[in-house]
Amino acid sequence: MARNEIGGRLGEEFLSPGSSSFTEFLTAHRPDMLSTRRILPEGARAAPDQFPHGTTVLALTYRDGVMIAGDRRATMGNLIAQRDLEKVHPADDYTAVAFAGTVGLAVDMVKLYQVELTHFEKIEGIPMTLNAKATRLAGMIRQNLGQAMQGLAVVPLLVGYDDKAPDGENGRIFSFDVTGGPYEKPGFHAEGSGSPYARGALKKLFREGMSRREAALAALQALYDAADDDSATGGPDISRRIFPIVSVITEEGFERLPESETEELSREMVEQRRSRPDGPTAAAL
Repeated sequence: MARNEIGGRLGEEFLSPGSSSFTEFLTAHRPDMLSTRRILPEGARAAPDQFPHGTTVLALTYRDGVMIAGDRRATMGNLIAQRDLEKVHPADDYTAVAFAGTVGLAVDMVKLYQVELTHFEKIEGIPMTLNAKATRLAGMIRQNLGQAMQGLAVVPLLVGYDDKAPDGENGRIFSFDVTGGPYEKPGFHAEGSGSPYARGALKKLFREGMSRREAALAALQALYDAADDDSATGGPDISRRIFPIVSVITEEGFERLPESETEELSREMVEQRRSRPDGPTAAAL
């Protein structure tokens, strides 16, 4: 793709002015490289037990910014396809994306989105606004609509730190439907098969101005509740030392919590569940 057959030089498409969108560039010149545009043969539908699916991811705002987390399990029907899948990824220094849905397409979409943001910044000389980042991701999801209707849906969750927002409102969360519709969510949100249970837990545990530790425990409690009621969601695997991924974005940028910190909080939570299997109750008013 990169070079002309004559003299090994870059093709004319690389030297001509064009869009700041890398996805649009590929659509115009190499649409075959966009996995999200490939559609199964007419009438075909993907069987749910033939492709790995990621399950539960969530996000919540806290005192210093926004936190995003996900369990590690991928399933194919009633089988565990992977126990240590990474569903939470930085998109750039101040944005992160997590995914539920078809793993192969989701990983490709995340990689393409990372390039999309980098390409825009190199071409325009400035980073996108967070609203523009949400719009770009919505467009990429919309390109996958054909495959989503055939059973290969990808459901991302986008979070970012917006330094132009009022103080205390810098952490922002966006969810999407399979048609690419973006929806900003105040406070917290969850996606994936275990999301109803995770949202229920966060509705009980979330409060404004939580510390990083309090927010991390709330996220882990929510993922534990999701795993407790949804067989496709994996809880902390103490014996294998596989724990949820928890990351934060603050004015300092993206940071993934060290595994030692996540393990310590997970073990603390599991120990608490020995005496309270249903988890903590909501804080008194």
